Parts: sequence; structure tokens; C-alpha cells
Amino acid sequence: MQNFLPWHGLAGGVLIGLAAAFYFLVNGRVAGISGIVEQALQPRVRGFAQSIAFVIGLPLGALVVALLAPGLVPEVKLGGSTGVIVAAGLLVGLGARIGGGCTSGHGVCGLPRFSIRSIVATATFMVVAAATVFVVRHVI
Repeated sequence: MQNFLPWHGLAGGVLIGLAAAFYFLVNGRVAGISGIVEQALQPRVRGFAQSIAFVIGLPLGALVVALLAPGLVPEVKLGGSTGVIVAAGLLVGLGARIGGGCTSGHGVCGLPRFSIRSIVATATFMVVAAATVFVVRHVI
């Protein structure tokens, strides 16, 4: 994306924060994507329809931005085979399950509430991400 400006990231971060705060105020629970997806997979759970709407709305929001402001949407090229991408996705899902939440729940919603569990989880995510990038770029 050649015309990216820091304001784009700031605007996106503010919108994510406002959306997470609004979700918390309306529902009384954090907008942790892994928990919402888990709830969307359980048709008999209270809040199922809302979870489905949330999960469908995530890619629809990206689609709206792509249609209204195509210059803001980066071209995404995934490196690696389909098997590697699937394995990576499963590992991320497993990590979210083991960590009791994902980056959206811990990083976006837990840190502002000064949750010790979220501070530890987010620090762990960041350290592992940095180590992974180092290994992939400099060791392998």
C-alpha cells in the first residue's frame, strides 16, 4: 500500500476502540473474537444470533471499506502453501483457546481495563510474534 499515512492507522485504531467500547456497553461483555466465534458455533446458546451477526459483519465491514475507499485496502499476498496457511490458522486458534482469548479480547478489551491476565497474555503474544518473525526471517 503506497499511500498509507499514519492517520489511517490511527483512525482504524480509534474505530476499533470505539466499537469495542460500544459492544461492552451494550452487551456487558468484551468483544473477544474467539469467544464470539465459539458462541456462533453453538446454536442453542443465548446470544447465538448476535454472535452470527458479529461474525458476518467482520468481513462485510472490510468489504464496505474496499468498495468505498479502494486505495486504503492493501494487496494481500500469502506466502506459503495451503497446508502451511491452514496449519498456521489452527495454531493461532489453539493459542487463542489455550490463552483464554485472542488479541482482540486481551489486547483491545483487556488492556484498557488493566486486566493482569490480559497484560500477561498480550505480552506473551508480542514476544512470541517477535520471536517467530526473527526465526522465519533470519534462521530458516
